Amino acid sequence: MNELRMDTVYPYLTEGAAEAVRVASGVGPGRLDAASGCGDWDVRTLVNHWAVYTSHGMEHRARRTQLPEELTERDLTADANWATTYATDLDRAVAAWAEPAVWEGEIDLGFARQPAPEVAALLWAELVLHGWDVAQATGQEFHVSDGAAALLLQVVAANADLYRQYEGFAAPVAVGDDAPVYARALALSGRGPS
Repeated sequence: MNELRMDTVYPYLTEGAAEAVRVASGVGPGRLDAASGCGDWDVRTLVNHWAVYTSHGMEHRARRTQLPEELTERDLTADANWATTYATDLDRAVAAWAEPAVWEGEIDLGFARQPAPEVAALLWAELVLHGWDVAQATGQEFHVSDGAAALLLQVVAANADLYRQYEGFAAPVAVGDDAPVYARALALSGRGPS
């Protein structure tokens, strides 16, 4: 198990952000009203959640500031150029985590305080998992490196029970013992990797 630190998480944060931008650019406007496969959310609702919390939310956590409620209620996809705006916002969020000092101390989540590296890993996992959701809902794939898959499995395994209590994850999906690491991480988070 890797210790969560800037050097073990940040490279995958930049990797995941680049892949998120690629997937976002592939979401056609005709897909936004389709079912997402995430409960009763349509693709528009899923994309808004993903884009707000993985760009603005990630930046605000790094800066130790509160995410404005106005952002969580805005339909980012109402702007035809939302994917380009998301790319810019996500770049800013990733840049906020590029400062070593941001990885020190704890971050107040409102309901608990957690070490900054753990928060960064959780935000990154949300970027990847919801990125996978968006990709699946729009006929795309969300790619991760082997190292990112291993970190994702570590983060999901450490937090799956808690996330299930708050209905953040569905029940685990059965996969074979020989399934790839990425598929096992997705399955443990309640996502069907096939």
